[in-house]
Amino acid sequence: MDNHDLAAAFAELSTALIADSGLRTNIPVRFPPPGIYPLIPKARFAGRALPARHTGSVDVFLEAIGQAQAGDVLVIDNGGRLDEGCIGDLTVLEAQAYRLGGVVIWGAHRDTDELIHIGFPVFTYGTHPSGPANLTPQEADSLAWARFGMHTITTDWVVFGDTDGIIFAPADRVSDLIEMALKIQAVERRQAEGVKGGITLHEQLAFDEYLAKRRADPTYTFRQHVRIIGGAIEQ
Repeated sequence: MDNHDLAAAFAELSTALIADSGLRTNIPVRFPPPGIYPLIPKARFAGRALPARHTGSVDVFLEAIGQAQAGDVLVIDNGGRLDEGCIGDLTVLEAQAYRLGGVVIWGAHRDTDELIHIGFPVFTYGTHPSGPANLTPQEADSLAWARFGMHTITTDWVVFGDTDGIIFAPADRVSDLIEMALKIQAVERRQAEGVKGGITLHEQLAFDEYLAKRRADPTYTFRQHVRIIGGAIEQ
């Protein structure tokens, strides 16, 4: 699935649905460390990961952007540092000019007012007015992979982002993830319409029946129950 098709498929979905799909399908989706947030409201994207490991200079970002496909998401590894802003308005403008889908930073940014005005999707852990003070040599494979928390991200991963946060998923399983996410969404929408129409979740999910089964068998879980009856709310 290319970036155009991926973005189109994700347009009506959410990271929450992708996360639930990962649980349902046992596809190994990955989450960044807690605390990442979008700079602009309703920021969202889905695209191939474009990794870049920062060593003090923006040249690695420009090099990555120059190799990008439209819709790629720049994944910046700055080691989770919050004591410097490793990216600012000019780099983000360049990413926008090259039609990237967004930027995800394991670290901090600067030029916040300008970035908000630009309106390009940027996910970050914070802001710091100072740019990098130290420069170390760029490694030969600095565009091959990026660390993001505990995870190593390569171009074999895709990135989903929306108001709830970021999810990394293996590119070769993304069609299966999308397919299951759409099924879960359909069930949730049906259940939501049921509640609006006067049929409570207790009724739709046969909750009293679940409680009775749990009393008889303490190992019987709600997740198991929901899957048996074909409901949603918990995966």
